[in-house]
Amino acid sequence: MEDKSLSVLEFNKIISRLAGMTRNEDARKIAEGLTPSPNFSEVSRTLAETDAAVTMSLKFGAPEILHVDPIEGSLKRLAVGGGLNAAELLNIARVLKCAARLKRCTDEQTGILSGYFAELTPVPTLENEITLAVISDDEIADTASPQLSDIRRKMKNTGAKIKNTLDGMIRSGHYRKFLMDNIVTMRNNRYVVPVKAEFKGEIPGIVHDVSSSGSTVFIEPSGVVSANNELHELEIKERTEIDRILFELSNKVAEVSEELKYNYDTIMYLDFVFAKASLARDMRAICPNLNTEGRINIIKGRHPLIDKRKIVPVDVRLGGDFDALIVTGPNTGGKTVVLKTIGLFCLMTQAGLHIPAGEESEIPVFDNVFADIGDEQSIEQSLSTFSSHMKNIVRIVENMGKNTLVLFDELCAGTDPVEGAALAMAIIESVRAAGAKIAVTTHYSELKIYALETEGVENASCEFDVDTLSPTYKLLIGIPGKSNAFAISGKLGLPKEIIERSKDKLSDDSLRFEDVLGSIEKSRISAEKAREEQESLRREVQQLKDELKREREKIDRKKDKIYDNAREKADKIIKRAQEDTERMMDEIKRLQKEKRDKETVRAIEEMRRDLKLKEKSNVKPKSRRNDGRKSNVNLNTLKLGASVLIMDLNDKGTVLSINKDNKTAVIQVGIMKITAKLSNLIVLEDEKGAKPESYIPPTRTHTVSTERSGKTELDIRGMTIGEAEIEVDKFLDEAVLSGLTNVSIIHGKGTGALRAGIHEYLRHHPHVRKYRLGRFGEGDIGVTIVELK
Repeated sequence: MEDKSLSVLEFNKIISRLAGMTRNEDARKIAEGLTPSPNFSEVSRTLAETDAAVTMSLKFGAPEILHVDPIEGSLKRLAVGGGLNAAELLNIARVLKCAARLKRCTDEQTGILSGYFAELTPVPTLENEITLAVISDDEIADTASPQLSDIRRKMKNTGAKIKNTLDGMIRSGHYRKFLMDNIVTMRNNRYVVPVKAEFKGEIPGIVHDVSSSGSTVFIEPSGVVSANNELHELEIKERTEIDRILFELSNKVAEVSEELKYNYDTIMYLDFVFAKASLARDMRAICPNLNTEGRINIIKGRHPLIDKRKIVPVDVRLGGDFDALIVTGPNTGGKTVVLKTIGLFCLMTQAGLHIPAGEESEIPVFDNVFADIGDEQSIEQSLSTFSSHMKNIVRIVENMGKNTLVLFDELCAGTDPVEGAALAMAIIESVRAAGAKIAVTTHYSELKIYALETEGVENASCEFDVDTLSPTYKLLIGIPGKSNAFAISGKLGLPKEIIERSKDKLSDDSLRFEDVLGSIEKSRISAEKAREEQESLRREVQQLKDELKREREKIDRKKDKIYDNAREKADKIIKRAQEDTERMMDEIKRLQKEKRDKETVRAIEEMRRDLKLKEKSNVKPKSRRNDGRKSNVNLNTLKLGASVLIMDLNDKGTVLSINKDNKTAVIQVGIMKITAKLSNLIVLEDEKGAKPESYIPPTRTHTVSTERSGKTELDIRGMTIGEAEIEVDKFLDEAVLSGLTNVSIIHGKGTGALRAGIHEYLRHHPHVRKYRLGRFGEGDIGVTIVELK
C-alpha cells in the first residue's frame, strides 16, 4: 500500500488511536508500524485474533497486562557478563509476574489466541526471589541474605550507640552552652553536633563542616570517632553485600534469558492485540466477512473519524453487479465521505482491524488501494488543481492491477467540462479494462448518462434536502443525483430572473435530463414517504402487538400467582391435616401400647403371686388336661361366635374362625387372638356366660400361647379379601407370640385387588409397625414385608 493513499484516507489517524490504547512502549511501536496486508491468509489470521480478543474481553474481561519497561538493554548487558541494578531486576520480576497472570488465561475460551497464552513460560521461583530481595528501585530488603541482615543489625546498634553518646552530651549542662542547637545531625556521612564558632575549642573532636555564616561549626566529638569509623566500615560491607546479591540475582536472570525474551515479546504482542479489541469496542465495530472476489458490501457503515452523534450510517455496494460506482450530488452532500469510508474500511480490514458497520458486511482483500481525494493544488510546484490531480491519476493508472481498488474524488474537475467529462469516461473505462474496482464522485451530467447507458457502471447519489439546504448524507444506489445549483442559489437569495436566464442558456437535452432527474427524485421522495408511513404503521401495529403480549403475560403471571398462592395454601392445609393425623395416630398407638403394657404388667404380677403361692404350698398347678376333663367340641357342629374354654389357659373366648384341615380355631380372648387346637377346647353351653356346674376351674397357668409355629411367611394367593384378613390376623398373632419382628405375606401380583385390601387391613392392625412391598429378590410387588411391633 502506498503511503500517499494511506494518508489521504486518514489511516494514520486510526493508527494513532490504536497506539494510544496500548500499555507498553514496545506494543505502541507495533501499533504504529501496522500497515494493511494484501495476503488473504494473514488478514484472516489477524482479524481472527482481534475477534478472539473482543470475545474474551466481553466474556471474561480483558486480561491485566502490566506496564513493563523494555528489557532488550538489560538482556544485552547480561549476555556480556554484566549485572543488573535493582530497578532492572524489579522490571524483570514484573515481566515474569505478567507472564504468570496471562498464563492463567489459557483455560478461558481464547480461540486463536490460546497458543500465545499457553506458550508463556513463568518462572515463579525467580520472580519470588527478586520480589522478596528487592523492595524498590533503590532499596534492598534486610532478608535478602543472612549476611546483609547481620550487617544492618550491627549498623543499627552502632548508630544507636553513637546517638546515645551524643544525646548525653547535648543534654549535659556543661556542653549545652557551647552548642548552637540541641540536636544531632550528619556531615560527610558521620554523626556530628553543631557548635558555636567561638566555643569550637571547648569540644575536642574533628571539624567536618562550617555553616555559610561561619557562626556554626559541625564537630565530630572524639568520643564517637571510633564508633563512626566502625559504622563507616559497616556501610562499605553493606554496599559490597548488596552488589553481591544483585549480581547473584542477575546470573539467575541470565540463565532464563531466552524464556524471558519470548515472554516479553508475547506480552507486547498480546498488548497490541487487546488494544485492537479496545478500539473495536470503542467504535462498536464488527469483524467483516472476507472474500476474494473484490466484492464490497458495507451495511450501515459509520466513518470512525466523524462524531458519533452526527454520523449517518451509509450502505455501499461495489464489485457485485457492477464494478464502477459514480456518486453524484450537491457539494457538502457527503460524496467524499462515501469514498473515504470505502477506502478506509478496506485498509482497516486488511490491517486486521474491525470496522464500524453492521453485521454481514463484506470486505475483499485488495493488492492495493489507490485514492486521489482532496485539493492537490501546489504553488511551489506551479501545479493547478487539475494538473496536480492528473499527476496522481497518471501514477495510479500506471500502478493499478486486476485486484485493485481505485477511488477518484471529482474526477477530471478543474478543466473544460466537456473535455473533462470525456477524459473521465476514458479513465473509468481504462480502470475497468484493467480489472480494477473504481468509485468516482463527479458533477458531470455526462457521467450520469454514461452510468445509465453502460453495463457494469452504476449511479449513486447523496440525498439533499432543498427545503432546508442541508444534506441528509444518505447514499441512494441506482439513482443519479442533481447538483441542485439553481434551487440552492434561489434559496440563498439569487434573483429569480437570473436563475431563469441561466436555465434558458441550457440546452434542451440538459433541461430534459434535469427534469427527468427531478421527476425521479420526486417519485423517490414520494415512495420514500409512503414507505416511511407504512413502516410507521407497521411499527405501531407491532408496538400494539407487543403491548397486548405484555398485558397477556402480565395477566398470565397474575393468574399463575393466584394459582400458586392457592396451591400453597392448600398444601399448607393438607400438611397441617397430615401432621394432625400423624399426631393422632401416634397418640392412638401410644395409648394402645400403654394399655398392652398395663395388661402385660398385670399378667406378670398375677404370675408372680401364683408362683409365690406355689412355692409356699409346693404343689404344682394342675392343668385342665389333668383334671379329667375332655374336649366336647364337635367339628361339624362348632359354630363361629360360640363361647369356648381354652383348657391350657383356663380362659374363655369366642370362636372367630375354624380351620378344619388343621383342626384349629382362632379364639378372641380379651384383646388377644389365640390359635388353639380343637382338642384343647370346651364348648360352654350357658349362653349367659355362666359356667357348667360340672366345671371346676383349675389353677391358672398363664400360658401365653398354645402353639407357636414360628412361620415367617404366609401365602394367601387365591383367597378372598375376607378369608385373607382372617388368615393374616391369625398369622400375625402367631408371629408376635413367637417373638418375630419381620414376616412376609405372599399375595401375588394379579390385578392388585388382594394386595390393596391387605394393605388397608395392615394399616390399622395393632401388631403392625410398618409394611412395604418386596424388593428385587424378595418377590417384588407380589410380596409385602411386614415389620411387627
